[in-house]
Amino acid sequence: MTTIDDFASGFSEEPGYVNFASVGPFGRAVIEEQQAQVELLRRARFGSLSSLDEQDARVRDAVGALTGFRADQIVFQPNTTSGLMHAMFGITGGVLLSAAEFPALPFAAARAADSLSVLAPRWLDTADGPVTPGVIRDQLTSSIVAVAVSLVDFRTGYLADIEGIRQVIGDRLLIVDAMQGFGIVDAPFEVADVIASGGQSWVRAGWGTGFLALSDRALERLTPVFSGFSATDNTDGLPLDGVQPPAQGASAYSISHASPIDQARFSAALEEIGTVGVPAISARLAEKVSRVIDLADEYAVPVTSSRAENERAGIVVLEPAPDQLTMLTASLFNHGVSVSVRGRAVRLSPHVSTDEESFDMLRGAFTSYASAITV
Repeated sequence: MTTIDDFASGFSEEPGYVNFASVGPFGRAVIEEQQAQVELLRRARFGSLSSLDEQDARVRDAVGALTGFRADQIVFQPNTTSGLMHAMFGITGGVLLSAAEFPALPFAAARAADSLSVLAPRWLDTADGPVTPGVIRDQLTSSIVAVAVSLVDFRTGYLADIEGIRQVIGDRLLIVDAMQGFGIVDAPFEVADVIASGGQSWVRAGWGTGFLALSDRALERLTPVFSGFSATDNTDGLPLDGVQPPAQGASAYSISHASPIDQARFSAALEEIGTVGVPAISARLAEKVSRVIDLADEYAVPVTSSRAENERAGIVVLEPAPDQLTMLTASLFNHGVSVSVRGRAVRLSPHVSTDEESFDMLRGAFTSYASAITV
């Protein structure tokens, strides 16, 4: 096993970067994997390219190790949205979800409804609060066949209780957009039927990487609408001279052959996470998040994201008075602190590699902000 300190030392982003919920800079393992695969393809030495064919099995094994799903229940995807689209277009019946989720979920549901008229979105009324088991329970109806939720809310950083949600929805399908928690949250993924995630943020594998995992129940109930020539059980190469039915497993939810270089990059990142363990990453990140919150409190910067460790992952949301938002964002910018600004809120998201210099820069930004609002 790798220690958390050894894991963190493999990354070398510039100080002041606390925007991992948007995109995570590469670490050494991913960079070396990318370079090795590119060099292999550049030279194309006789017999060497066959190793590219092994990357699909490798990435499914790596995802399975972190989710608990079998390799045949997993299919590589280029991003979270593609996986969610596959799932939503395959559903017949009502799907309960919040319109306030990251657009990938509501768009997938709406597009499937408009195109096939077999899925019926049922918009969850959360009263501007989080998606909780109680809120879902009170709005379930007999027409609902699936419930969709984000593991971590991208606006508020709220960590959903997917185990509690599973208990209240019974045998309905549970669809989880895991993008903002995969790789840093020790979640009970086994309670979900559909998990979709990408690798560009917390996993730090870059764009073009992701997966869709489907339980046996999901595979029985979903229809693989977008199922291309790569998604058959053909074992003789290309499925020529006739269109064959989709494969029986999760591989039915692919359209064409994936980039083996992207798969290798994703695998390297996941394998490295596996060597240290998500619980260790989660624990170290919780310390970093607490430090951000403590700094914000010290300078009276309003924190609107949850302070309870069981309700948060890696996101801290600051929401100053509307007339002070520009001062806060300017202070962060002037001190070289990378964040996301969404509406009236500022979103900070550190990682285990966030160093002391970054916290010093954040302190400097808060000091400037506090001085400006007291003038």
